[in-house]
Amino acid sequence: MATYAVFLPLKDEEKSKEHRPAHLDYLERLHETGHVLARGPFVDGSGGLVIYESPSYDAVEKLVNEDPYVVHGARDYVIHEWALVGHLRTT
Repeated sequence: MATYAVFLPLKDEEKSKEHRPAHLDYLERLHETGHVLARGPFVDGSGGLVIYESPSYDAVEKLVNEDPYVVHGARDYVIHEWALVGHLRTT
């Protein structure tokens, strides 16, 4: 399995507000099945970041393209394979 950082820059604020509940439900289901490791919005409102664990770029892109934010044009996306080297917690 590889780790991917997926940036979801804001494309349409109104669509983002409308589809946020479905987006959050979708990510929660993926988290429960082990595909999403972490997720959250940027505090400046410019979008968000989702960390996926997936066997391939194509597999993670398929998941991203099923995200309600992407399906409905609320967000764009940029996928980068990420070399996760550790987990640090400060709290």
